[in-house]
Amino acid sequence: MVEQTRTLWLTGLSGAGKSTLAQGLAERFVADGVPHFVLDGDVVRTGLCRDLGFSEADRSENIRRVAEVARLMNLAGLNVICALISPLEADRSRARQIVGPQQFLEVHVATPLARCEERDPKGLYRKARGGQLAGMTGVDSPYEEPVAPALRLDTSGQSLQQCLDRLLALWSGR
Repeated sequence: MVEQTRTLWLTGLSGAGKSTLAQGLAERFVADGVPHFVLDGDVVRTGLCRDLGFSEADRSENIRRVAEVARLMNLAGLNVICALISPLEADRSRARQIVGPQQFLEVHVATPLARCEERDPKGLYRKARGGQLAGMTGVDSPYEEPVAPALRLDTSGQSLQQCLDRLLALWSGR
């Protein structure tokens, strides 16, 4: 019997650690022979979603497209790790319905805004606070925290290894 494929949906603010966790988990999956693919928000915006901006409608469409691709990859036998801010509950709920509730594992990378701003890997918070970037999630655009995620991780209080161990435990059902 083939094990059911799943989609792990990492949601959180910019700089929370979603991409780092996705890549770390992907490395573990490679080592364990788990067929998978990572759909990172920054990467999909360079191809699949390059025609989209950052309006609420465009963000919603970005998430819909990623969920559709994740569903197709699951059907093809790949596990999928999605790392997207996905700020609105309605969009994440729609993604869950598209992928399938049984395959969808939502993880809130709940790193506090202050820590994300300290990290600021792309300089986006600095631009937003300086008035050069409008619509920044967590600054002047809302982020609706998941009400009941499968897992909540604060990367500011745990090591990468600890976070990956918790993700793997979730993945394996432990």
